[in-house]
Parts: sequence; structure tokens; C-alpha cells
Amino acid sequence: MKSGKNTKKRSRTDWKRVDSLRDEDIDYSDIPKQGPDFFANAILWPGPKKQITLRIDPDVLTFFRKHGRGYQSTINAVLRKYMEARKEREV
Repeated sequence: MKSGKNTKKRSRTDWKRVDSLRDEDIDYSDIPKQGPDFFANAILWPGPKKQITLRIDPDVLTFFRKHGRGYQSTINAVLRKYMEARKEREV
């Protein structure tokens, strides 16, 4: 994905060599095999997020904000876990 930022440093990667590699020539020894358990616990991405206005108690917001950048994603993750737990109980 293009970031829109130009860099003056030229890549030292030999892309012609990389492009010419066959799958069987690639060393995957440092990557663990992913079995059925990994995929059973994978999150199916629901699509782009929706922007809303949400009223949260000040102490709750302070708690999440004190953990720094990404606090909104953390709130989303907490809500997702809650949703998943509720769905399991409904079954």
C-alpha cells in the first residue's frame, strides 16, 4: 500500500532475485505452522468501523485514556469480548 510519503533512500532489496524465487525455495522455518485451532479462534473482520457518538462515564474514559494511544481500539476490543460472551450464552 502506498503511504503517500516519498523516501530518498533507495531499497537495498534485490527485487529481481525475490521475484524469481519459487515457493519451494522460500525458507519458512522461522514461521510456526498454523493448525485448525488458530483458524477456529480467528476473528472474521466485520468490515470498516462506523463512527458514532458514544456517551461514556468520565472515569471510564479516563481509565482507557491513561493507557495511551489506541485507547479507542481497546474500548472496541472490550466491547467485542462482551458481545462474544453474550452470544455464547444465547446459544
